[in-house]
Amino acid sequence: MTARTAGIILVLAAVPALSACATTASDAAPGPTSQVNHCQAAPGQAFIGQTASTQTGAAMLRATNAAEIRWVPPRTMVTMEFKYGRLTVGYDDAMTIASVACS
Repeated sequence: MTARTAGIILVLAAVPALSACATTASDAAPGPTSQVNHCQAAPGQAFIGQTASTQTGAAMLRATNAAEIRWVPPRTMVTMEFKYGRLTVGYDDAMTIASVACS
């Protein structure tokens, strides 16, 4: 077997393994047009200035119709990806809610 033949066999052997990592239309995440963002940030603005707590978070989820909440502590970096139905709540060192957004 020549080096070239061995190289071709190696490449062909790797193709099935690499194709398992590929994303197809059937397993890809739905695009923005197929998702509905039920989160409404406007009612959440009433919580700014309140103390961040489990109870406040539950009330915010109900008020904003969000599916989940992401608490953002002070001086914390967060990813900027948009996630439908997620409420992002920032608070300060005194645990006072400073920002509310659907993201």
